[in-house]
Amino acid sequence: MTNTKPYTKAQSTTLLRLANEAGQAIPPAWPLAATVAVNPFLGQAQEPLATASARLARATGETATMDRSWYLKKLTSGAVTDSDIQAAIAATPVSNKEFSVEEVKRSLAETIPQETAVPTVADLAAHVSGIDWPAIIAERITAWAGSFFDEGQAFWSVPSNKSVYASWRSYAIHDLTSEILGLDGFATHMLEAPDQARDMILRSSHALGIRQNEASSYYHQLLMMLGGWGQYGRYQLWQANLSGGEDDIMLDLLAIRIAWENALLAQYESEISASWEDARTRHSAKLTPSKDQEVEAIIQEACERAEQRRLSALIGHAPADKNEKNDRPNLQLALCIDVRSEVYRRAIESLDPGIETLGFAGFFGLTLSHKRFASDVEELRLPVLLNPALSSVSGSSSDTDNDNAERYKERATRAWGRFKLAAVSTFAFVESASPIYLPKLIRDAFALKSDEPIKDPAPQLVDALPEKDAIDAAETILRAMSLTDNFGRLVVLAGHGATVENNPHESALQCGACGGYSGEANARLLAQLLNNKDVRSALVERGITVPSDTLFLGALHNTTNDSVQIFQDGHAAPQDGAAIRQAQAWFDQAGKLTRTERSFRFPGTHSDDDVRARSHDWAQVRPEWGLAGCSAFIAAPRERTAGSDFSGRSFLHNYNWRDDKDFSVLELIMTAPVVVGSWISLQYFGSVTAPDIFGAGNKLLHNVMGGIGVLEGNTGPMRAGLPWQSVHDGETLMHDPLRLTVCIEAPCEAMTDILERHESVRALFDNRWLHLIALNESGQMASRYVGDLEWEPFATHDEPGDGDDGGSEEKDLIATP
Repeated sequence: MTNTKPYTKAQSTTLLRLANEAGQAIPPAWPLAATVAVNPFLGQAQEPLATASARLARATGETATMDRSWYLKKLTSGAVTDSDIQAAIAATPVSNKEFSVEEVKRSLAETIPQETAVPTVADLAAHVSGIDWPAIIAERITAWAGSFFDEGQAFWSVPSNKSVYASWRSYAIHDLTSEILGLDGFATHMLEAPDQARDMILRSSHALGIRQNEASSYYHQLLMMLGGWGQYGRYQLWQANLSGGEDDIMLDLLAIRIAWENALLAQYESEISASWEDARTRHSAKLTPSKDQEVEAIIQEACERAEQRRLSALIGHAPADKNEKNDRPNLQLALCIDVRSEVYRRAIESLDPGIETLGFAGFFGLTLSHKRFASDVEELRLPVLLNPALSSVSGSSSDTDNDNAERYKERATRAWGRFKLAAVSTFAFVESASPIYLPKLIRDAFALKSDEPIKDPAPQLVDALPEKDAIDAAETILRAMSLTDNFGRLVVLAGHGATVENNPHESALQCGACGGYSGEANARLLAQLLNNKDVRSALVERGITVPSDTLFLGALHNTTNDSVQIFQDGHAAPQDGAAIRQAQAWFDQAGKLTRTERSFRFPGTHSDDDVRARSHDWAQVRPEWGLAGCSAFIAAPRERTAGSDFSGRSFLHNYNWRDDKDFSVLELIMTAPVVVGSWISLQYFGSVTAPDIFGAGNKLLHNVMGGIGVLEGNTGPMRAGLPWQSVHDGETLMHDPLRLTVCIEAPCEAMTDILERHESVRALFDNRWLHLIALNESGQMASRYVGDLEWEPFATHDEPGDGDDGGSEEKDLIATP
């Protein structure tokens, strides 16, 4: 059954290339300290949903679409119409274009068999032996990996001066657990194994009989079986690639997993050889979606078309008074484009017609490596697609004494915490010190804490920007914000963050544009830059005049309690006091309105006070909903969306293409915020459609592993992605799994040109991982991108093909430049 003829050099090279490609197809998972949303289908962006679903089913037995009962509810409720299905049939890339609406609906009502993954050798060995080898493999890998990859949680960690594969091999040689459980001679098998991961992959592949046409699918499956460990390895590779380097970690992890397959086949070959031959044949088969998978891709598209009909009634239909700018705003508030900001923007705009809000990526254009006060940790407060260009610290030389004092307290706190957890002191500590903690236990148990403001001194750049660089940065950021005139008396730049208790996934609620940290440092530094008189004087020569009495201030929007904290940082003069006090009063009122609206979405919450208390409750598994519900990204002037209720489901980015002469801002939006938005959208999508693969499971069962991820229970593979409580309220889903609809008010020709120059972004739209719709000069949906750099009129009525007015509006839009 197995190969007898050695691989040729060319075959070996091909197999290792396929192994590397399989590693690239695994999504990365950032550690818990800086969790960011990741597209779990990152490696499948070059193929459509049905094909990606077939690939996932082959590897794991899961699909990338919802259970059919969810789609049927959409149909029976009338949310999805026959017209939506008909349009989806025409738009979805499937092998059978003869699908009819009735056939799709009839197929959805049928009961279909559960998808089954191609069995691994471990699966087959478990079947014949009655020993759960896949679970044993996951447990033993986790037992080693939790220590090797540890990021500061473990008291004793595995020395990491060896490669991943070398460390595991050394561990496996001395770990007799597998032999005790029935795998004879495994330690000896590893002792005699090759020293290099590449050689181990080739040796095991040869023993397993793997041919080139089977390798890609098989290698991908083995890496998927590693769960969060494979994804964390992909993160390490991502970081290496970002800095221009390489890393063999995915080959190391594949070598570890395939070594078990080799050993198990050697023991059970006589019993499973025929089944293993069948499994390999399935791996070699062309990856073709089944009819059922194509039907599900069609109905998924139909659900997204239905959502776009809902959006079309909201965009470009603002009340007339919302389309008229005041002579000068009383207050301008710039918030992150994050969907949570949409609710707050509506609330504060309702308080006074002189309040104007803007949406911009929460890192405010500053790519920081930042150290907080009394901290040595460099926090990368920037999108993970970028490298930091600036270094900053909280405080200046005058704060050194306080900084040192706080560091001493922090070291003492860490030492005390480690003493509490040490094996020699745990029981004695509880016996002697537990009464001291009674007040704290009562306070935490009943969520009696008060909101504590951030007290870090103003951030400072480690190396000041040269004057020209500072002026260039200020101009670039203001133009990207579409804020080049009509400046208010007070402009508040609010980064955002979240305050929660007892939540390993806390960073997932922070600013994704700031790498899973809060964004106040970026906002405060930008305020410093824009308040600089020399910078302002130079901006006049570049066509941007900031009034002398305009004051920029940084702030922090806390998304769990919707409070806004203003940082004056020594900028404000006595004459600014009234404006700042008025702004704070508006912020407080808007916070109450926002919390009241949000209270209806939480189980057991009835008021704004209840919402505020959730952030302090250490038993609260749903302190906020994060970005659950996100379904659209809109880049347009605010007057196109002001006054409309998007229910906290839309990313809103200010953009005026008429001020974007070379479309450089449009290019930035489409290649950065839009891509980040797709990662967020698809992480929520994957955590709902395939929670066992791309979700973190039940929070109530979580145990933190190495500070990297969580186990669901006390063993098994590490879990990445969102916990179930982040997308489900206990009775119903709080996130509709819909791929993001991107609406941009800009000429189609400009967007086509950008897509043509950025293949990876184009692939997201061509393969329907994102939808792209152009808005016309009235801000209404006019044209739909259909792939291959082509557009069609957006259907404005229920029946596809109606709404010819959309086509004429599109012609006007293209002609405008």
